[in-house]
Amino acid sequence: MTGKMPIFIFDTTLRDGAQAEGISLSVTDKINIAKSLAKFGIHYIEGGWPGSNPKDAEFFARMKSFSLKPAKLVAFGSTRRKNILPGNDKNLRELVKAKPDAFCIFGKTSLLHVKDALRTTPEENLKMISDSIRYLKKTGKEVAYDAEHFFDGFLENADYALGTLSAAFSAGADWLVLADTNGGTVTEKLVEIIKVVRENFPGAKLGIHAHNDCDLAVANSLAACDNGITMVQGTLNGWGERCGNANLASVIPNLMLKKGYKIHNFTKANLKKLVRTSRYIDEVANLIPKKEQPFVGISAFAHKGGVHVSAVMKNPVTYEHINPAVVGNERRILISELSGQSNLKIKGERLNIDFRDKKVVAEILSEIKEKESRGYQYEAADGSLKILMLKKTGKLKSYFDIKSCRVIVEYFMKNGKAERKCEASVKLSVKGKNIYEVAEGDGPVNALDNAMRKALLPFYPRLKEVSLTDFKVRVLNPKEATAAAVRVFIESRDKTERWTTVGVSEDIIEASWKALLEGILYKLVR
Repeated sequence: MTGKMPIFIFDTTLRDGAQAEGISLSVTDKINIAKSLAKFGIHYIEGGWPGSNPKDAEFFARMKSFSLKPAKLVAFGSTRRKNILPGNDKNLRELVKAKPDAFCIFGKTSLLHVKDALRTTPEENLKMISDSIRYLKKTGKEVAYDAEHFFDGFLENADYALGTLSAAFSAGADWLVLADTNGGTVTEKLVEIIKVVRENFPGAKLGIHAHNDCDLAVANSLAACDNGITMVQGTLNGWGERCGNANLASVIPNLMLKKGYKIHNFTKANLKKLVRTSRYIDEVANLIPKKEQPFVGISAFAHKGGVHVSAVMKNPVTYEHINPAVVGNERRILISELSGQSNLKIKGERLNIDFRDKKVVAEILSEIKEKESRGYQYEAADGSLKILMLKKTGKLKSYFDIKSCRVIVEYFMKNGKAERKCEASVKLSVKGKNIYEVAEGDGPVNALDNAMRKALLPFYPRLKEVSLTDFKVRVLNPKEATAAAVRVFIESRDKTERWTTVGVSEDIIEASWKALLEGILYKLVR
């Protein structure tokens, strides 16, 4: 749309996002994420607070060997301490020493914080803001000023809140960023306050830094852009303290696809990297990506109900608000007890299984529904689903026959400590030969996996490429206590693909064994 200023994106995943509960990034993790954000097209990448901890100081020291251009690496810090010169403030000196491409410092807007947190006077707080910005501007680099608790401070005392912005602007701040630090400002009030700021600072470049405590961070960021804000601060997957920050994985596509904004030097090709970048960042942090996350989650374009699937295959617009490929995602057709025949036929096509016999399709669907009533779940287990389909269509070759298997778990004392040894044995018939193998493992499932590999590798050497990457157990009916059924998911991978298989039983080892066997079969089929 014409008349709209390009938006700049400021990512604080490595600083504000890393403060989220359960997230701990190494220096190498931070470097890898920074490089990923730069490749994606983020304009400002906030790396951390070098004056607050050794890890962030090391990060900036190591980043001197890397270039993120055209992205700018930003060092974060606070205004100087009260009643000292900025050159005597250790944190400010560390910011300069870090030699970033730009700075972002925060200062107090709220008189409550000036009084109770800083324990200083309103006048000294204004000097702290202006002195700190002038000190950093002497380096010749860009400075963004984050007005902490701005909206709360404005409601408390509007004149003083505007005075803090004036102190920053007069000192040379390149950006005035309005922070909803507690995340409690509703959108209508946020817009009212932004309009007042624009009236008082017509020449200033303004930013928004929204937290998500009322689940409004994305909405508030979009509304801010509609009212003259040209920088959005947030984190790519919404990480952050408490309820998180504005989720840039939602902000960016909403700005571009829904509201017609241009993002500075950001193209459709950049947008296609959104899913890959989002999932990479979660993977580095050892987090399971939120499957329901808009735009980037694996469920964002997943269809389960038969009516939905039938409609979306005729015209995707019926149940999809955008083409998933635009953000690097894909449509998924799920199979469950809610599925119709259209689900199954489409899934079969994607798994290279052609269903010509409607009776077979009905039989497969009936078996899926019956097994899901006993605890199986095929929407998350494509590997098991393909094996089931091949069996019912008579297309599953006989790669091996199981004669028997046994698992022994032995507990014993060694040097005064309790230890455990797991041993598994399998008897198979493979290509007309009877095979018996025994193997040990860290646990019963690992022992069974090792025994199967020993037995099958001479016949199917490419099984060497397979590794187990995840193992999940879910108790299905906990009221049954030790007699409860369990569902086991096993994720496997080779050089090119990941697949998941499922097993259900009242015996956790049997459930695991079922999932393990189908994981092996899936590889052999491929």
